Amino acid sequence: MQPAAERFFRALDQHSGIALSEGPRQLSYAELRHEVGARAGQLEQLGVQRVALALDNGLEWALWDLALLRAGLVCVPLPGFFSPAQQEHVLNHAGIDCLIGAASPLSERCGFRPTAAGLLQREPQAVTPVPAGTLKLTYTSGTTGQPKGVCLDAHAQLAVAESLWQASLPCEVRQHLCVLPLATLLENIAGLYAPLLAGARVELRPLAEIGFSGAAGFELPHLLATLQASQPHSLILLPQLLLALVSAAEQGVPLPASLRFIAVGGGRVAPQLLERAERLGLPVFEGYGLSECASVVCLNTPEARRIGTVGRPLPHVELRLADDGEVLVRGPHMLGYLGEPPLTGDWLATGDLGHVEDGFLILHGRKKHQFVTAYGRNVNPEWVEAELVQQAPIAQAWLHGEALAQNVAVLVPRRAELSDAELQAAVERVNAGLPDYARVHHWLRAAEPFSASNGLATANGRLHRDALLSHYQAAVAAALS
Repeated sequence: MQPAAERFFRALDQHSGIALSEGPRQLSYAELRHEVGARAGQLEQLGVQRVALALDNGLEWALWDLALLRAGLVCVPLPGFFSPAQQEHVLNHAGIDCLIGAASPLSERCGFRPTAAGLLQREPQAVTPVPAGTLKLTYTSGTTGQPKGVCLDAHAQLAVAESLWQASLPCEVRQHLCVLPLATLLENIAGLYAPLLAGARVELRPLAEIGFSGAAGFELPHLLATLQASQPHSLILLPQLLLALVSAAEQGVPLPASLRFIAVGGGRVAPQLLERAERLGLPVFEGYGLSECASVVCLNTPEARRIGTVGRPLPHVELRLADDGEVLVRGPHMLGYLGEPPLTGDWLATGDLGHVEDGFLILHGRKKHQFVTAYGRNVNPEWVEAELVQQAPIAQAWLHGEALAQNVAVLVPRRAELSDAELQAAVERVNAGLPDYARVHHWLRAAEPFSASNGLATANGRLHRDALLSHYQAAVAAALS
């Protein structure tokens, strides 16, 4: 067992009470240790090396993940929101020899055969070596091409978990509800490992019960009902989930008074949304991280919070800015991408642009997404897009202005019956708070929502910018003529 993993499990030995729950089934910390040890032994007897988890959120996902950590085997979460082609790529690219989950056409196509209850095995055709110490291969969905495998050791994962546990101490979190898929590294580290280090109870529910449907659908009433039934102390939300909760609360829907720490990340959060949450008394704390840094790098906390920033660096990392404003991070981070040369140097370039005020990091957007207008002004479209989707009539937005004298946005209305006048009014409200060079000078109504099925967005909602440009290039040109 790697030293960091050994320290983690020794910490769990100090805790009592309920560790995990799923519906009526509960496991104490003593039962958790027994279950994890038994499963680790089973995996070692099978002689497997790289194990993919193809499970819904629940006790089984958590127990197998922890068993792999204890056994020192490579764990590869298989996101349910990946397309079948992406999932097949992960299984083959990672050289998976054991799949934990139900048999399916995908598992059969990839050559897996059942060998024990819920376990399928195969001899992979090719196995790409992983950097020494790799215990987790997490795949980033990205915005182009196939997902990339990020190789992480126990030290990186658990350093983040310990920092998060310490950051949330003033809130005395004793019960965390997992809202995001556990196959998402953020929930895995911050929603499972960190609460367990704190001796808290982690509540696990199937994703459909939380409100997720299919690859990208979400039904808010399910989440609201789950929150009332669970009365959790902490949650981790994506910006669009926070927007849905805040909008519901503003319309009079009650939210649990038990909430003490709502972490939000995974995308840019408009300051106006955080201010709306503040007025409602919601304890929302924005953070920032990336898979390459084993998830969270910066976080606002009860003791150091500033709306409009992603917080200060957590204790396990250092942060500085390159000459062009790119955020650089030093500290525990990935060992490398699977199949690519190992990392060199201490500082990891994040690809994100930002600046620092009083130790708080303020992000501008992705370096590769920044465009330069015909007047030589740099614009980060994510900034403007985040402001646009704060407007009630606008569900999705894409901004384009590369080498143009005026910027053009393509807007997806929240309801088909919304008029152009309502969309125009929403655009004007946003423009009022933007400098001229970043404003939406023209806009188009999208023919359909941006989604994975039409290739205009990833399964988890990130825009496919190149595909959007190709799809709307003629319409943008016409709008400017």
